[in-house]
Amino acid sequence: MKKLFFILSIFVFAASISFAQTTATATRTVYKGQKSTTTTGTLFAKKASKVAIITGKDALIMNGTAFTMKKGPLKAKTDATKDMQYRTFHDVLNNILLGGNTDVSKYSDTKITKSSGNTVYTITPSAGNKKMMFTSFVLTASGKELKSIRLNRSNGQYTVYEFSDYKTGATIDDKVFK
Repeated sequence: MKKLFFILSIFVFAASISFAQTTATATRTVYKGQKSTTTTGTLFAKKASKVAIITGKDALIMNGTAFTMKKGPLKAKTDATKDMQYRTFHDVLNNILLGGNTDVSKYSDTKITKSSGNTVYTITPSAGNKKMMFTSFVLTASGKELKSIRLNRSNGQYTVYEFSDYKTGATIDDKVFK
């Protein structure tokens, strides 16, 4: 019995390492009518609910339940414990990138579909929460790799982040998530 427990412990430890620290190339495209601008950067993911997408002077950061969106010198903050749309976003990111196991299919603001071997999560705020900066988030994943995030705004503009070249086992300084 002790031998079985030891072997299972090794598998659990190995599984946790595979999601411990991950980086990927991030490409951010902002669409404003007929115009678009593209910047590249890096996605950082680290256990304990830490995800940062940094492109140029802009960043989308999840540090625990706290979300920060930086656009140049400007910052907008929210918390997943107070906002259902961000709670769902938090849980989906955790599931995909960090090996979480929250059943987001039970969330009323989430629609999950399959398309070309990918899982697509569409997160839309409830009717009583329509004063949000974003009308919806669309996250596309293939297994444990996040392929893209689309942030839709009420004015028709949207931002798409695409991810590639995943590397696990990277060393990531916690300063990235501040």
